[in-house]
This record gives sequence, C-alpha cells and structure tokens, in this order.
Amino acid sequence: MMSDPAVLDAKLLDAVRDLRQEGRSPKEIARALGARPCVAAEAVRMLAQAAAEISPAPDPEVARCWVNTDWHNGVIVDGHPEWPRGDGVARGCDGLATVLVARERRQGDFSVCSFLVDTHCLGVKETIGPRVMDERGLARFKELVFGDYALPPLAAPVDLGQHLVFGAVQYARELGFRPAKDFARCAGHLGVWRGESAIRFGRLGKPMYVAGPYDDVPQVMRTLERKVGRGNYDFLIGMAG
Repeated sequence: MMSDPAVLDAKLLDAVRDLRQEGRSPKEIARALGARPCVAAEAVRMLAQAAAEISPAPDPEVARCWVNTDWHNGVIVDGHPEWPRGDGVARGCDGLATVLVARERRQGDFSVCSFLVDTHCLGVKETIGPRVMDERGLARFKELVFGDYALPPLAAPVDLGQHLVFGAVQYARELGFRPAKDFARCAGHLGVWRGESAIRFGRLGKPMYVAGPYDDVPQVMRTLERKVGRGNYDFLIGMAG
C-alpha cells in the first residue's frame, strides 16, 4: 500500500499511469494504491493533460503504419486474412515485431512513433518518439527502425498495429511485466482500441523468454516462475563465452 505523498512524485505517477492503461477508474486507482481519491484524481488529470500535449491522437484515417514482414512468426492469429504477413520462414527474428506509425500533422509534416514488441513474452520493450519529421526524414527513420530485419517492412492497417502493440501489453501484464516506461507517450499514435486482440501471444500459445542484453534475467525468471510456474514457459539464455 502506498501512503499519500505530499507531492505527486514520479513513482506515484508511474503507478497511476500503469493502472490507467488497464482501464481503472480514479476511485479504483486510489484503492489499489492506498491513496486518497483526490490524489488519484489529480494524478489522472495531470497524466491526461501531459498526454494531450505530448501525443495527441488524430483521426485514424490519417495514419500510416508499417510492420516487419515476420511479425507473425510463432504467434497464432485468429482470422484477419487481410493483414499482410511473410512466408513464416524463420530468419532469426521470431518473437519480435516492430510497428511504426506516422500521423500527418499537416501536409508533408509527420508525428512518428515506433514500438519494439516481444510477442512471445515481455510485450513492448522499447518505444521511440513522438518525433516530428518531414517525408524525407520519415523515409530515413523507417530504414533505421527496420534496418536489422532481413526483409523490408510491410505497409499495414493501423488495426494490425493496435492488435500487436496493445495485445502484447495485455499479455505481458498477465505474466507480470510492464511495457517500456515511455509507452504512454506513444500509445496515442495508434488511436483508441478497446477490443480483444486477435493475436494469441507466446510461442504457439506458451510464454517463451529469450534473454536480451539489457534484461534483468534473474528478475524475469523469478516473475515467470511466480506467475505461470516451472514447466509452463520456455526460455533461452545465452552463455558468456
């Protein structure tokens, strides 16, 4: 339980942001954190104001969206044959998806965000943006974001980006993991989404943790052990040479 702070510090705001992303009301947030309702309500107001200033959500039809070709490898997709996808061949990036969204602020001027998604376990690991750039800058940024993939990205409808990003966040939360700390700054670029994801995350439905260079590996393993139990997840941890 968290006592009421004299000021709304960063730790409290982060906790409120996480609960707000789960759809909790200010009253529910106050109960969850052990704070007075007026403190929770003020924190929600401040976060909403900051989100409006940093990452407004324009109309969905003005968005451009791209995903990496192999975004679907290892996950199960229910329906949506219209979503673009690759041939399913493993190219060393199974379990990773990158979503890039650009929204036109005015002719030739874009606000851009990208999301790096671990579709098999951790959810949104990294975000970039929002950044403002022109058409040429957008082309360079797209090359940079997708440069490590074997194949060029695919133009995609925004709803695929929503199902990938918001669905992965929900899946990771159920496993005990939070999205990247700046996720809220970029989430508005994907628009409003209230549905259930048509993507079943995990590797063929089972959590699969592949350790990254900046992960707190022991903490991740403890969390998986606590949330799903031994034998109910797979993992791959590289050994130092």
